[in-house]
This record gives sequence, C-alpha cells and structure tokens, in this order.
Amino acid sequence: MTDEQSTVDAALDALLASADPAGDPVAFLNAQYDAGLAWVSFPVGTGGLDVSPQWQKHVNDRIAAAGGPSGFARNPLGYGMGGPTILAHGTPEQHQRFLRPLFTGEEIWCQLFSEPGAGSDLANVATRARKDGEDWLVEGQKVWTSWGHVARWGMLLARTDPDVAKHRGLTYYLCDMHAAGVEVRPLRQMTGNAEFNEVYLTDVRLPDDLRLGEVGAGWGVAMTTLSNERYMLSEGLTPEPAALQAIELWQGREDKTSAEALVLRDRVVDTWLKVQVNKMTIARGDAEREAGVAGPQGSVAKLQTGKLNKAATELCVDLLGEDGLLIGSYAAVDQTFEDHGYDTPARAWLRARANTIEGGTSEILHNILGERVLGLPPEQRADKDVAWSKSARS
Repeated sequence: MTDEQSTVDAALDALLASADPAGDPVAFLNAQYDAGLAWVSFPVGTGGLDVSPQWQKHVNDRIAAAGGPSGFARNPLGYGMGGPTILAHGTPEQHQRFLRPLFTGEEIWCQLFSEPGAGSDLANVATRARKDGEDWLVEGQKVWTSWGHVARWGMLLARTDPDVAKHRGLTYYLCDMHAAGVEVRPLRQMTGNAEFNEVYLTDVRLPDDLRLGEVGAGWGVAMTTLSNERYMLSEGLTPEPAALQAIELWQGREDKTSAEALVLRDRVVDTWLKVQVNKMTIARGDAEREAGVAGPQGSVAKLQTGKLNKAATELCVDLLGEDGLLIGSYAAVDQTFEDHGYDTPARAWLRARANTIEGGTSEILHNILGERVLGLPPEQRADKDVAWSKSARS
C-alpha cells in the first residue's frame, strides 16, 4: 500500500466512522470536505489531501457503496468545472468562500459562456462588463445555460476591452444569479425537458472581488473551465448504460436469426466494443492529466463519448422496433438533478443529440485534435489580430 493510499483510506475510515452516509446529505458532504475527500488532489484546507487525483474514484466508490451522497451529482457543473477553475485562478479568499458550498450542493453553479452570436466561436462574446467605481456593470445575453434556473452562481465570460483582439479583451467573473438585473428564461427542448435557459443580464452589478483572474485574462481562465468540462462530460455522459440496455434488449428478442436480427446483433457487439475502447481512452487521458499533461486529451474522450451516446441510444430505439418511437408525453418537466426525465429510450435518444454540441461541438473538437495532436496547419482566421470592435460579426 502506497503512502497516498494509506492517507486516503485513513481519511475515509475516519469519515465513515464519524458521519452517517445515509443521513443528511449536506451534513455528510460538509464532513467529507473537512476530511479532504471532496477533491483529493486539492491542497489541504480546500477540500483536498494534496494527493494524486487517481484516488478520487476510490473515494467515490467507497462512499457510494456505503450509501453516501455525491458532490458531483448534486452540482455537476460546479464540481466538475467551477471547483477546479476557482482553485487554479482564484484568491485564497475565493477558495474559502466558494469551494465548500459548491461541493455540498448548497450553492448550485451554471456556465454563462455561450451567446446567440458566440457559440463555437466563444471568443466572440459580446456581453460587456465595464468598471463602475469598485464594481463592474454587466450587460448582455447568454444562451444554452444548463441549470441556470436553479443556480446560485454562474461562471461568466464578458468583454472588458473591445479594442483589442477578441481573445485578449475578455475577463472572467463569478456572477451572482440572484443579483438585480439577472433574468433566466427556460428553453424547452425536443425531449419536453427544460434543463437549459437563456439568461439576460441588464446592468448587473458585480463587486470586483467576484472577478476570477486578471482583467483581460479571461480567455485563459475559460480554457481551464472548458478543459475540465470535456473530461467531465466524457465521464459523466458515459454511453455504457445505453450499450448495456442494448445488450439486454437483444437478449430479450424472440427473433435472433433473421437478416435484420443479425445486423442488429453486429451493431450491438460493435457498439459495446467501441464503448470499452472509449473507456480505455478516458483512462489514458486521466493518467496523462494526473501527470500534468492538460489539453486535447479531454477533446478525444468527449468527441467519442458524444458519438457513442448517439449510436447506443439509436440502437436501443431500433431494437425496440415500433415501441422505440414511444416517448410517453411531451409535457414540460420540472427539471431536477435526480430525475433527468430520460425515462424512455426515445427520450434518451433525443437528448443524446445534444452530446455532440454541448461542451464544444464535434466540429470544433476535430479542429483542436487536427491542430494540437496531428500538427495540421490551423484554419485561416482573418480576425485573429484584429480588434474585436472592428471585426465582422453576425
């Protein structure tokens, strides 16, 4: 047993002996944070033990086996993206203020990045933040904001200098979603659910201590968020449950010998093998990340996860035949973290369409991999060194 494993197991043993995992989830998660088992790789005092992140899965598995809650499940965007970004770029005061309630789920987080004219081209954001005394006034519109309707805080990217190139004039803020001027409007999806929103920001006043990183350095902070988002999506949106369901549906079929059945069987086997290969890709990326290599590895995993989710859910629908088209009801769903409303294969299949868009479109990820992994020439960018205010925009 390594020193790190001994440290982690000792903390786990003490936690499970002193706190009831089946009791109040907030109380347990507070105790887990104090034990340094929220993000084990974080420094001591910020929810971590300063050990390798490989031990986090060990922690999560033991707590889940004991019937305990998950900090990730209660606040996925906060835990998977907000926490690592705040640790990397925040002040000690911001660490102390935000990390604990983020982990316990007492303060839900969302991401205020995409805009109607700045989705795949994120650096083109037009939301403005201007200094007003010691505060910032924010004006603009965001869209596709998952969980914005329940969020207490948002990770906000805004333009503070329109007269420099678009990547250099951005600043990152922690936006109070309860502040005056913040309006959240749910957007209903083709599944019937409304898990994401459009958010209007009208003279929203943010104190300067809610700025994360230096003024004008927001693009670098945002890249930290997006890198963690791609790993989070590749692991959190795993296609394995749909692939397992496809196997069960195949096993339950009466017809296993017709030409159609044999084609479906081949698809089941092919999908399962690709899911297992993708798990190995994610594990390799995790190992590289633990060694301090960040960047395109998350793009590989996220790209494949999105494709496989679409393929696996479509296979389930096909295996069900006409019954696979049934979705139940398109009645609006009161979206929660515990019940995503994907209760039928058809609804899951519809939702999987978004996996190749959210967290970076597959087209953008192909560009990243082509340029950073394969070393291909980058796309021509006519506005790369042009001031944002002078560049062409839709």
